[in-house]
Amino acid sequence: MKTMKALRFDAFGPPSNLSLQDVEVPRLKAGEVLVRVHAGAINPSDVKNLAGLFNAALPRVPGRDFAGTVAEGDGVKGQEVWGSGAGFGMVRDGAHAQYVVLPADWVSIKPANLSMEQAAAVGAPYVAAWCALVRAGDLRPSETILITGALGAVGRAATQIAHWKKARVIGADITTAVSEVDTFIDMRENDLSSQVKGLTDGKGVALSLDAVGGAVFEQSLKSLGLDGRQVAITSVGSRRVEFDLVDFYRNRLRLVGVDTAKLTGGDIAQIMNELRVGFEEGHLKPPTVRTWPLERAVEAYSSVADGDAAAKHVLIPPQ
Repeated sequence: MKTMKALRFDAFGPPSNLSLQDVEVPRLKAGEVLVRVHAGAINPSDVKNLAGLFNAALPRVPGRDFAGTVAEGDGVKGQEVWGSGAGFGMVRDGAHAQYVVLPADWVSIKPANLSMEQAAAVGAPYVAAWCALVRAGDLRPSETILITGALGAVGRAATQIAHWKKARVIGADITTAVSEVDTFIDMRENDLSSQVKGLTDGKGVALSLDAVGGAVFEQSLKSLGLDGRQVAITSVGSRRVEFDLVDFYRNRLRLVGVDTAKLTGGDIAQIMNELRVGFEEGHLKPPTVRTWPLERAVEAYSSVADGDAAAKHVLIPPQ
């Protein structure tokens, strides 16, 4: 029996519930590929999954996002690939291991100009941003858009995608940091909708990506102009929100929800193929990464759990 090193958890809880174990290398079925993982990013959703928020089947290997090479199966051996697996770490074992198995149509070729570590750091936040802006939001060139939570991983990815698609970005957040948005609003000091209206000659924005929700939801909605669209992807704090229904229908607004957990592996691979073009043509840039050997996964997970977002935390399995 061929074995590999894999991070696993047998019970929900804090990062200390993770352990590095010797497990059998996944066996392939028809139409699958075995990928040797060179790097696997840790997302906040991986920490939430470990804590039990997604009711993962146990025991489980976590990790949604990865980059590596095809080792066996229905693919080109040695081909460099990247991805963000559907159900990884929840209903099937994820990528925080030396190998991961997935259907062949879930595979996407890695951008040639990204390192394995950089490629692994792209997945979930860029897929969410693409789904929100391009698929659900129908982003159009020359539009002015609002992104709340602009300094988060999804907000930063969305800013890059919006600029690639020739849109102007007003970003808003409750903290300040270097950002690529065209205009930034500190929500701790300013009324969001009033500031947005002031920056758009009273017209409001065409599209709002609300990457915060909760108390920010209504202010984001009030920032829209006539025929505006708002995309909601999360809710921090309260799950329930209120807004003026009369204003909503009189301004012919549209509200769309996006849940990337509902994407199939094929959907994700298609989006990764679209993103590859953006990276290879220089429109998109990978986030800063901090690498950790897989043996120090508990420390790395703890950093993410503590809110350390200065860089994307990426695990490197033994090669």
